[in-house]
Amino acid sequence: MAACRSQSVRRRPLVVDMDGTLVRSDLLIETALSELACRPRSAIGMFNALRCGKAALKHYAASSLDFDASALPYDEAVLEEIEIAQKDGRPVYLASAATERVVRAVADHLGVFDGHVGSDATTNCTGKTKAAKLVEAFGEGGFDYIGNDADDLAVWSKCGKAIGIRVSGRVSRRLAAMPVEAKYLTDEKPSWRTWAHLLRMHQYSKNLLLLVPLLASHQLTPANLVVLGIGFVSFCLCASSVYIINDLVDLQADRMHPTKRLRPLADGKIPLIHALFAAPLLFLASFILAAGVSPAFFAVLLGYFALTTAYTFYLKRKMLIDVVTLAMLYTVRIIAGAIAIGVDVSPWLLTFAIFIFLALALVKRYAELATRLDLQLSEPSNRNYKFEDLGVVAAFAAAAGYNSVTVFALYISSPDVNVLYQRPQMLWFVCPVLIYWISRLVMIAHRRSMTEDPIVFAMTDRNSLLSFLIAGLAVVAAV
Repeated sequence: MAACRSQSVRRRPLVVDMDGTLVRSDLLIETALSELACRPRSAIGMFNALRCGKAALKHYAASSLDFDASALPYDEAVLEEIEIAQKDGRPVYLASAATERVVRAVADHLGVFDGHVGSDATTNCTGKTKAAKLVEAFGEGGFDYIGNDADDLAVWSKCGKAIGIRVSGRVSRRLAAMPVEAKYLTDEKPSWRTWAHLLRMHQYSKNLLLLVPLLASHQLTPANLVVLGIGFVSFCLCASSVYIINDLVDLQADRMHPTKRLRPLADGKIPLIHALFAAPLLFLASFILAAGVSPAFFAVLLGYFALTTAYTFYLKRKMLIDVVTLAMLYTVRIIAGAIAIGVDVSPWLLTFAIFIFLALALVKRYAELATRLDLQLSEPSNRNYKFEDLGVVAAFAAAAGYNSVTVFALYISSPDVNVLYQRPQMLWFVCPVLIYWISRLVMIAHRRSMTEDPIVFAMTDRNSLLSFLIAGLAVVAAV
């Protein structure tokens, strides 16, 4: 940068921060989580690196990462400011606290910067350190600077014009007290809908599975409904915390997906640090509620969280193990509902649940893989499936679904059914409905008309809802 001092006499350079400014994300968090997701044992290395300072941690986290700068959520307002500066003939530089390797990748991808500077293994280029480097290069007041947080105050105090984006009220007040011209770029604040998207509130319907033991055992009482209501909220909060963790780990993979790239964290609509605080708070709230239900329910929820976490960091990358795990996670909800109200879970119900949810998990994998194939995208990096597996996955889905119907038919034929139903023969009407619904899901996925979770799809699909209604009426008639 020092070589550019002669240019700054004629036209004041524009210096742009990266994390939270040019990029609507925090690349230290991103690289650290990506490294942990790929190599969980690297947590030890990160801890040792952190003992040597934040710069060492940044260097370690990004050292072995296959970083893709093209997928980052760049801020349009900042890019527009850069374009205006270039039209005015002003040089533009990228100055970031991120490690040099990452900064260089971003600069090379955008191709709009006259130079760049970042942190190395020993020096963290932030705050006063960054300010000193820029003053050395351009002189005090000899550059304009775009930033976003408290660390940038030290730089703004030395620049000619301070430009802020996504600035908090506290930082804004401190900047206003400085004897420097200030300007603020427009940015979109996350709404409650954005947070609802992050928390996957549309997925909460899955937790209604807690009610299955209540309905199957015919123990519909106000007390049981209250207990299961608390359990439902507990599972919803726990699931949201896991969804946030999953989105944090899958940031780069989500950005390469046609629909997942619009998730709030992948798109930069919600700061990663906010998500990092939200996940443990949701987790804590969910387990406080679970403890109020019963110790056994608390233990089941803890097992659910452990299994989902293992799925997020490891199991989802294992072919077929991932879908079996998903089937188990659905089934755990049924077990939790039974424990909450103190009833036994029928082996018939558990067996049926494993098969039907395995079928749904396989349909989900089929739909995801088919979507990527049709859009001519690469095979998923965070899933161990190939495009040539499509036919086999569809066959597995149909087989698992039809096996669930077989289990249901065997249950109707068994003496156990007479304990709960006076007219068990009415339950036979459920079997053709199940065959139709499962077959239709596979066909819809095959026709590329399903690009989302099949359960979420079913909640808005008229034919699926009609199937549920007919099956429900058959069960009521059998009681």
